[in-house]
Amino acid sequence: MGAGSVCLPSGEYLEDTMKKLVLAAALAAAASTATAGSMADPVIEAPVIVEETTSSSAGILIPLLLLAVVAVAASR
Repeated sequence: MGAGSVCLPSGEYLEDTMKKLVLAAALAAAASTATAGSMADPVIEAPVIVEETTSSSAGILIPLLLLAVVAVAASR
């Protein structure tokens, strides 16, 4: 036995040592699950951007429509 150990009757020393061993194993298991994870960078998906497309004739359509309205008004 070690320098500080005292042999108690009916194996109480062994029982005390086993309790400490079980406690140490439980603490080690709890500490290992707290640090579980991966060192890989997290995968972040880029947001989907939907662009509204317009035809090139839309820019000329309004002035032509305005010109037609003015022409009809001038002909009356």
